[in-house]
Amino acid sequence: MTLTTLSKSPSALPRFVQISEFLAREIAAGRLIAGQRLAPERQMAKDLNVSVGTLRKALKRLENLGLIEPVQGSGNYIKQNNVVGSVYAMFRLELLQGGGLPRADVLSVSLEMKPEDLPEFGRSQRASRVRRLRYLNDTIMAVEEIWLDEKAGVVDPSALSDSLYQYYRTRLNIWISRAEDYVTTGHVPSWAPDLFPLECGSITGYIERLSWADVPEPVEYSRTWFDTTRARYVQRLT
Repeated sequence: MTLTTLSKSPSALPRFVQISEFLAREIAAGRLIAGQRLAPERQMAKDLNVSVGTLRKALKRLENLGLIEPVQGSGNYIKQNNVVGSVYAMFRLELLQGGGLPRADVLSVSLEMKPEDLPEFGRSQRASRVRRLRYLNDTIMAVEEIWLDEKAGVVDPSALSDSLYQYYRTRLNIWISRAEDYVTTGHVPSWAPDLFPLECGSITGYIERLSWADVPEPVEYSRTWFDTTRARYVQRLT
């Protein structure tokens, strides 16, 4: 088990959270299964290139999420694969071989009038638009555009974190409770950066999402173009 890169950007989640999210996604992908004993902590810390103290904080978070169970004198065991409490529980893209820790580079953040081609969402005519380049571990695999209705909150780019939903919770007091995804194919947008491996206009995997919080209408709309040679969309029923 290896995690090649931990994000060190100012917007990155704390290292222990990154490690626990990586392990949660390994569990969700079936690479770690219920009843399996994890490697000894010192070996895991070495494999993941973190201190034992950081690893223990990550394992404690997984225990609090109900994903692992420590057994005195024996070690840590996988308890179940329900990752609802995970920061990335609603992030459905994985590497083709499974798993992968999500992270993102913010390309732009602005408050815009909603374009006519967007579906209806929210109560305002304006929304915060966030464009990002997405990774799984070190692999660039998607570009995404997120629109958050202005009445739900205005996104501050200086405070934005790798996990947008965590930012919503901690900064805007918005809890995304459900989402609907529509998966098809689409054309890579013209604003995709040169780092993205697919040419603008080429056809690739495409996800549209409407997300709800505590009001009847959706507060967020997003669209994601992902490289199908590097990642796949996964939905699990548990």
